Amino acid sequence: MNKHHSLFALVAFLILSGCETEEQPIPQNTINDSATPLTKVSLQLNWFPEAEHGGYYAALIHGAYKEEGLDVEIIGGGPNSPVIQKLVAGQADFIVGNADQVLTSRAKDSNAVALFAPLQTSPRCIMVHESSGVDSLAKLNDMTLGISAGRAFALYMQKHLPLKNVKFVGYPGSPAVFLSNENYGQQAYVFSEPFVARRSGSNPKVLMVSDLGYNPYTSLLITTQETVDSNKDLIDRMIRASKKGWIKYLEDSTTTDQHIHALNEEMDLEILAFGAKTLKELCLPDGMSSDTLGNMTSARWEQLRDQLIELELIDQSVDANAAFLK
Repeated sequence: MNKHHSLFALVAFLILSGCETEEQPIPQNTINDSATPLTKVSLQLNWFPEAEHGGYYAALIHGAYKEEGLDVEIIGGGPNSPVIQKLVAGQADFIVGNADQVLTSRAKDSNAVALFAPLQTSPRCIMVHESSGVDSLAKLNDMTLGISAGRAFALYMQKHLPLKNVKFVGYPGSPAVFLSNENYGQQAYVFSEPFVARRSGSNPKVLMVSDLGYNPYTSLLITTQETVDSNKDLIDRMIRASKKGWIKYLEDSTTTDQHIHALNEEMDLEILAFGAKTLKELCLPDGMSSDTLGNMTSARWEQLRDQLIELELIDQSVDANAAFLK
């Protein structure tokens, strides 16, 4: 074959090859490749890293955020962490907080909007000594109670419980005082302080505040109405990735717990494993499917609104249905 015939054959082969090659459709929600820059966003936590943030960290370290094209910086919080203020001031794109915070802040024109509610049941509890004989919130009498005065749940307890001869003192931030005083109770999260107290040799009794009827969604993913209106695609991606992270964390928290422990050494792996196990019932109560994880209802938000109005923390002008993404 002469070189002219060879050239003709090569051109024909290339043309036929191009014709036979079908253009492949681009799959939706694929893993972001290196050619596409990630969208940088910040997520401000309401406390030091712990189990209640597990799903968000799982979304980070297992790649769910990156799959949605997001470069998420998770920022640890601390005592009285001003998450709403940081959100309003534009110092954080997203925050973690509770539903009562959303409504009380909206009463002050914050425009905070809840996007996703991993904890359907509030982990808020009161921890007392088993030896006290107190087996219900209604029997909280004749003791000292370490509690964050002025917080909505504390005000609700004061309004709906007898609390005879109960002395309120500030929340100490740890079970140290509890361990040394049999006549002392304190606020806690059911997946944390009770475990620490029990491991330290105490025998705590846990009284869930939700049993009193005060049960705001907890560990919410929150942003502003302005962000919802201006970047719905970002909101959808953040919700999808966060949900994947929470499902992963509830299935197997091991790797994520190691990451959280590295960030917060006070949360050792044993505490975190207990926390993840306890969270399953809080996130998916009554056999709730993981498909509906994070969903919210108008009825729950309206009930909370009425409770906060009763406590005079907000007024009738606050629209409960505008406080969350439907």
